[in-house]
Amino acid sequence: MKGKPKIKAEERDQIALLLAEKKSLRYVAKKLSRSVSSISEEVKRNSVNGVYSSISAQALSEQRNISCRKTNPLKSPKTYSFVADKLRSGWSPEQISGRLRRENKGKAIICHETIYRYIYSVEGKEKNLSEFLTYHHYRRRKWHTRHLYQRGIQGRVSIHLRPKEVEKRKSFGHWEGDSVEGKNHKRGIETLLERKTRYYVARILENIDSEYGVKAQYDLLKVFPKGARKTLTLDNGKENYNHHKLVTLLGIQTYFCDPYCSWQRGSNENHNGILRRYIPKKTDLTDLYPGELDAIIEEINQRPRKCLNYETPNEAFQRELKLIKMQKCSDSI
Repeated sequence: MKGKPKIKAEERDQIALLLAEKKSLRYVAKKLSRSVSSISEEVKRNSVNGVYSSISAQALSEQRNISCRKTNPLKSPKTYSFVADKLRSGWSPEQISGRLRRENKGKAIICHETIYRYIYSVEGKEKNLSEFLTYHHYRRRKWHTRHLYQRGIQGRVSIHLRPKEVEKRKSFGHWEGDSVEGKNHKRGIETLLERKTRYYVARILENIDSEYGVKAQYDLLKVFPKGARKTLTLDNGKENYNHHKLVTLLGIQTYFCDPYCSWQRGSNENHNGILRRYIPKKTDLTDLYPGELDAIIEEINQRPRKCLNYETPNEAFQRELKLIKMQKCSDSI
């Protein structure tokens, strides 16, 4: 059932007249077939110095209507500049809106729907803003994945034996790993992601095999303190055959997903999809330099995440490292 329309000028005349006759709000509401709360709110909002006049009430109402239809905040030069810059950096409208809210202490500056509407407006289309939006990915199929390593992986521990605390993402230092292949299976990129903070790191692989794979994983993880590298969840690719070396050298426990269950490393897969926006499939990785890859990873880690309350992975990861350092200091006292 539809609600009653807003109070009109004719009704305001009657309200002012009845109030001048010292009639109660309940009587006025009954006379106009309105609820008492509606009449009370009208008198409260549109009275001037405690006096309700139909003319001034109508003027205040019209002024309020004009004010609420003010220029789209995206057209403010400062806001537009921020939105356009972050769209070009690969941020989603939701990330942009959330980050603005976070930086303004919870006060909403612009909602993501407003950004979408502007992007697809005539003006937005003229500026070709839609090209910066993330494209939808096709559903992954088994025949698009890499073959399982036929020799079997020695010492393989199933993901089903992984501690339950890892699933909840409340504990820091639990990683997911994967490899991204280049054109004609030449070179690749080893990627790791910390589950709680979504912090993403990567290293170029000269070959996707067990020796280069474990070396890249070791190089990426060794720079962090022990408390920041507790477990690593991997797929069943051949590059993970020597995972036991990580257990020996770094003391990190490794776990393996079920075959063809990439969703069990969903966060890492999602970030690999983001990486593919910079480095599409069938890209010749022989032309990719470490500095270029580092710049891409840094840009990804600088994007605010809704799951982090619009904190960036860089900020969340550094905060966790500080907590580890503080814990060590308190233990040494």
